[in-house]
Amino acid sequence: MSPLSVLAASLTVLIYCTMLPQQTESKTFGECELATYLAGKSVINRSEIPTWVCIASKESTRNSNKKSPKNKNGSKDHGIFQINDKYWCTDSGPAGLDCNAKCSSFEDDDIADDVTCVAKIYKQTKRSKGDGFKAWSTYKFCDTPDKVNAFVKGCSY
Repeated sequence: MSPLSVLAASLTVLIYCTMLPQQTESKTFGECELATYLAGKSVINRSEIPTWVCIASKESTRNSNKKSPKNKNGSKDHGIFQINDKYWCTDSGPAGLDCNAKCSSFEDDDIADDVTCVAKIYKQTKRSKGDGFKAWSTYKFCDTPDKVNAFVKGCSY
């Protein structure tokens, strides 16, 4: 094989590899690990950490790159807290909507942007519905201390 053929083949492989979809890193957080992480975030009220851990458990089993199938309205939910792309993030195109983010940014093991967005969702929903957690349909499984305390039992955060 001539050096030119080797170079052409190498370039073809390189171009092909750059066109492959980017793989995102996934992480399934332990309950105490997530509680400790959230405790370090100023946008999360410490007394609400058990509820956040419960919601993440019910929404995604605490899997950071979870993406839902299409909902009845055609939207999808993204990341550990299942942030909806109808209101909060854009599934394609530039970053946008209320969290000013691309939904794919919620599907990796860095959940800092997820936490910033859910704090915004919580605040807006609290203003409109009186309880910020009502933005999540799974909140009905996480709405009392007896339902949420088991998620953080034995955790020090």
